[in-house]
Amino acid sequence: MTNPFSLEGKVALVTGANTGLGQGMALALAAAGADIASAGIAPAEETGEKVRALGRRFIDISANLISLEPIERVVTETIDGLGRLDILVNNAGLIRRADAVDFSEKDWDDVMNVNIKSAFFMCQAAGKHFIAQGNGKIINVASMLSFQGGVRVPSYTASKSGIAGITRLLANEWADKGVNINAIAPGYMATDNTAQLRADEDRNKAILDRIPAARWGKPEDLGGTAVFLASSAADYVNGAVIPVDGGWLAR
Repeated sequence: MTNPFSLEGKVALVTGANTGLGQGMALALAAAGADIASAGIAPAEETGEKVRALGRRFIDISANLISLEPIERVVTETIDGLGRLDILVNNAGLIRRADAVDFSEKDWDDVMNVNIKSAFFMCQAAGKHFIAQGNGKIINVASMLSFQGGVRVPSYTASKSGIAGITRLLANEWADKGVNINAIAPGYMATDNTAQLRADEDRNKAILDRIPAARWGKPEDLGGTAVFLASSAADYVNGAVIPVDGGWLAR
């Protein structure tokens, strides 16, 4: 039988694949058979080495996604470099922490520009290609704060609530064109973005006490969900926001 989870012959573009969640998803997609293009401001040399060790091709595209300028170029360079584009993972993101009463306009704009504005226009650029070829998979990275309010991260909460919204909107518009758009909502994951929280003994304990799985998530914990949503196994999954959170939202 054909394996519905196989990504053999596919090409995935993953933004922010140099480390953390992006790297974890890129490696899972490569292990399932996909060639990988990474796009972001930081070089993804380690990710490239690991992808090639899995026998897959890899290209690294330099792009500062705080602006819209590189978006069309990123899609074009992926297709030129790897011959096609089948999967987009919108993972690149920023988080800035401060009390709402003190939150700066710059911290608002920087986070919103990367997390929602660039993510939408990356969907648009890839979506034009997917619609033309009659198929494609888009995986947006949402958050638990797509469902909850959070504390001291106003622009992050707004942007991730927006990710859930545009994921549903694009599914409404593009599902009948062969394009699947869904999102993964990670829980508390052990990455650079949560280093401050994990270093705070009281906050770390409060978080772990609420997670039924009793541990922080790891980047590789997103891999299975990413492969599923990128594969033909998810051909009838549209507009979903899937938590991968160790049970946090269930609590």
